[in-house]
Amino acid sequence: MRQRLGLHAKAPIHEDHDHVAHNDLLWSRIRITLKEPFAEFWGTFIMVFFGCGSVAQVLLSVGLTSAPGGNGYGAYNAISWGWALGVMLGIYVSGDAGGYLNPAITFGQCLYRGLPWKRFPIYTVAQWFGGFLASGLVYGYYYPSIDHLEGVGIRSVPPSKTATAGIFCTYPQSFMTTNTQFWSEVIETTVLMFCVLALQDMTNAGTAKHVMVLPIGLFFIIWGLGACFGFQTGYAMNLARDFGPRLMSYIVGYGPEVWTAGNYYFWIPIVAPFIGCAFGGFLYDVFIYTGESPINTPWMGMKRIGKPGRGRREIDEKFRPESV
Repeated sequence: MRQRLGLHAKAPIHEDHDHVAHNDLLWSRIRITLKEPFAEFWGTFIMVFFGCGSVAQVLLSVGLTSAPGGNGYGAYNAISWGWALGVMLGIYVSGDAGGYLNPAITFGQCLYRGLPWKRFPIYTVAQWFGGFLASGLVYGYYYPSIDHLEGVGIRSVPPSKTATAGIFCTYPQSFMTTNTQFWSEVIETTVLMFCVLALQDMTNAGTAKHVMVLPIGLFFIIWGLGACFGFQTGYAMNLARDFGPRLMSYIVGYGPEVWTAGNYYFWIPIVAPFIGCAFGGFLYDVFIYTGESPINTPWMGMKRIGKPGRGRREIDEKFRPESV
């Protein structure tokens, strides 16, 4: 079953847990079979829970004079910290699966680092569902505060002055055209993928030689992107982070405006991250990476079009614990 899903034949289980009696129980067998998709689900859940939660606290407490400092609980930088923390903790949670948390990053790993393409669909579904449910939990948690700000039963999207839809998904500034929206997201995800590959590159002298440092590096990448480039479109960079919560907000009553706002902006965080991640990976492998990559083959991999699995290793073989 695992191999049909594109997963490694053996689940990443520590040797002390490999032959315990409870592994014969039904749920244990299901958990072992789907260990990596479950990890991606919960990692993305944690990321979105902290990220959307940070947006909610800042937005819903604006002007609250009883807060420390007399003007709410946090400012924009608190949102950057919240998303960065969510990504870091999400990667720690989902480390056995690779800690991708993002279909576009998963796509880039399949394209450049030999992650089996069969994993892409199940990882994407797990990531999307994790983001969808996490945003629903945030909505339930902050429901009284949303009612207090907007009014009971009233739900609105930007540019309304009391809009709370931005808690859950991104909305561009009103002056942004579709073209500038698109390229903003492409540029952000290009930088994201470039830096992700740099952190993963154990042959790079500037990279700490331990995979557990990766979440800390991603913490600062996400914080930096939010702090420096989050203004124009909200730096979604992730289908699971944006489309899942956007659908959830539509379901709970924010209406069709979640799709039409920003001149139908909703499709850009779905499409642009894949282009950005593909380009970011291309740049890193062309100029820096010296290991196995389609770029480091004749004609920069063009001969492999239509044969993406040719001559590739599964990425988890490199990082799988020795006990497995």
